[in-house]
Amino acid sequence: MNSPDSPGSARSTEPADAPTCSAKGCREAAVWVLAWNNPKLHTPERRKTWLACEEHREHLSQFLGVRGFLKDVVKLDEWVRPEGSERA
Repeated sequence: MNSPDSPGSARSTEPADAPTCSAKGCREAAVWVLAWNNPKLHTPERRKTWLACEEHREHLSQFLGVRGFLKDVVKLDEWVRPEGSERA
């Protein structure tokens, strides 16, 4: 599943290997992990993740939430990747 269309923002000064926001066109540093799954495709325990900067957290959360996919939103520095999760 591709990330939804979102306006991009100024380029980040983060190192190239730093996690970045999953919003289309955004290169800002990720601050949030949005854990989700599509119940029509994934087992209940499976989690895929999108990363979000402060600016796009709400937009991406709403995109997943209206579809019933959003399971959890956690600060990146507090995220513990569960077994079977993957970044979308």
